[in-house]
Amino acid sequence: MDADSAETIALSALAFLAEDPPRLGRFLALTGVGPDELKAHARAPRILAAVLGHLLQDESLLLVFAASHDIDPELVAPAQALLEAQADSAADDNS
Repeated sequence: MDADSAETIALSALAFLAEDPPRLGRFLALTGVGPDELKAHARAPRILAAVLGHLLQDESLLLVFAASHDIDPELVAPAQALLEAQADSAADDNS
């Protein structure tokens, strides 16, 4: 899994959530990410990791996403881990 593949999967997942307002609302409520923050930082590794983490917490949602985007669901966890590591690295750089 490389960074570009992880980002592509996460952006597809974000689009999947955004195409259904209740689905997106649940993501925002459970993660604490606000709509303005999401708009401003949608490509940030921290947000993308949160999107994939959200899918990983709900297997049925993960499977619907994977099937609708022709993605192996087993690729989501490594993509999330890579993005989370990038987010942690960026946070360390800002400290």
